[in-house]
Formats: sequence, structure tokens, C-alpha cells
Amino acid sequence: MEARIDKIKQQLQTEGYKLTPQREATVRVLLENEADHLSAEDVYMLVKDKAPEIGLATVYRTLELLSELHVLEKMNFGDGVARYDLRDDSTHHHHHHLICTQCGAVDEIMEDWLTPLEERLEQEFNFEVLDHRLDFQGICFRCKGTSKPESTD
Repeated sequence: MEARIDKIKQQLQTEGYKLTPQREATVRVLLENEADHLSAEDVYMLVKDKAPEIGLATVYRTLELLSELHVLEKMNFGDGVARYDLRDDSTHHHHHHLICTQCGAVDEIMEDWLTPLEERLEQEFNFEVLDHRLDFQGICFRCKGTSKPESTD
């Protein structure tokens, strides 16, 4: 975790910002809850436990700054709530999501299945894809009452 915090600190410094204690508390909460797709309010409630003096506006500003610097991905899964997901340096693109319209569960697809499409867009339209995001909406295996299929990795 410390290595990722140092990397985020460097990204902030490169853009002329500091990793203030409030920003660091926010980043730590995001790292500790990386799989949860937290809303700003979720982040605030968790940060408040660590730094009781922090305000909601500070958390919002921190999340927006980290989003602008591409440390976070700001997403909306169709429920009208902005959620935040840390970007992973090990992948060129952001991962994809399976969003259950019944229970609201969000599952992740970590593989990038769109590389052939990106190559075709480059060839046929001379369009360089810098990033993409793909969300599927449907009914998850939990709501269907079935087991999750084996991974095809």
C-alpha cells in the first residue's frame, strides 16, 4: 500500500499538488476498499473514522482532483450515484463491469477483450483509442440462483 501511496504522491507533486493528510486519509480508504466501488458519501463515512476533522466538501474535492489526474475513474452504474475506482497501472485500460439491475451488485472483468476492436478502429478509421470502458447490465448469477461459472483465464 505504501508504494501506491508514494506513486499517487508523485503524481500529485508532478501536477503541483501536495498529498495533504486529508488527501492521504482519502487515498488510504480507497486502497483499503478497492473492490467496493465507493461513492463519495461512502468514502466520507470511512475517512471520518480515521480523520474526524475532515469535511464532506474536502472529500469531494479530493475525489474530483484524483479523478482529473486519472488516479481514479469516476463511474456511474445507472443508479445516479458517482462511484470511484482506483486505476491500476499494470493495465493499459480500465477494467469492465457486470452490473446487476436487480440487486445492484457490480462484478469486474479484468481482462481486456476489446484489443482486436481497438486495432480495427485504428486501421479502418485512423482512430487512436486512448481508453475505453464497457459496462454490461443484466441479472447476476446470485439473483438467478445459479453458481458463478468457472473463469476462462
